[in-house]
Amino acid sequence: MFSPILSLFSFLTIIPASKESVFDLNIIAKNMHYFPLCGGIIGLIVGLVSLFSSTFLPQYFSSFIVLVTFVIITGVHHIDALADFADGIMKKGDRGSKRKAMSDPYVGSAGTTALVINFIGLYIALFNFESPIKLFYAIIVAEIISKYVMVMQASIGTSAWSGLSSPFTIEMKKRAKITISIIITVVLIFIIEGIMGLLTLGIVAIIGLIICIISYKNFGGVSGDVFGASNEISRLSSLLILSIFTL
Repeated sequence: MFSPILSLFSFLTIIPASKESVFDLNIIAKNMHYFPLCGGIIGLIVGLVSLFSSTFLPQYFSSFIVLVTFVIITGVHHIDALADFADGIMKKGDRGSKRKAMSDPYVGSAGTTALVINFIGLYIALFNFESPIKLFYAIIVAEIISKYVMVMQASIGTSAWSGLSSPFTIEMKKRAKITISIIITVVLIFIIEGIMGLLTLGIVAIIGLIICIISYKNFGGVSGDVFGASNEISRLSSLLILSIFTL
């Protein structure tokens, strides 16, 4: 089990924890149900940066450091997916033209706007936590939720075309794997944030379902960019919700 987790961690971050299988999508897809566990590890790393920076720096600057850490540790892959997703759904025309806009290497105005909103929203959410320890727990929970939403979408969705998302949507149709992912997610979140964490999970899961519906309407299914965009949207939504709960 340890080796697949290292592969997943390498896939979801820029940290080369495993060189052998990090680029083997079949291995990653077969172990996608452990995404929430990897999310917890990523959240722990970013959360520790948050705790350390808040000890020595003003809150406004500490929030900026945490935001930059999110961007660096994930290698901007999911952020790029958010921009592509926004360009795709805002493109006028049929599904073919929308798919083409999403795969365009250049970021359009819709994608740029989505990124700006995402960064501003994250900064507001991070800055809104008065307690460093509450922010620490919230960051971990937000990462667990954002990774679970991708698993959920793969389990209920079909790929819009044969590509990056195909192995994931196939593997996550296995009931045992989605059950394991749900158990990991619920147990970790309940231990860390209790009922408020589970409520946040429920709300963000609904948001993930809405993204799926939008994706089907515009592209005919889910894709790697949809998963990546959902990761960013779910993280932002989780932190905003939890920041409100702490008031």
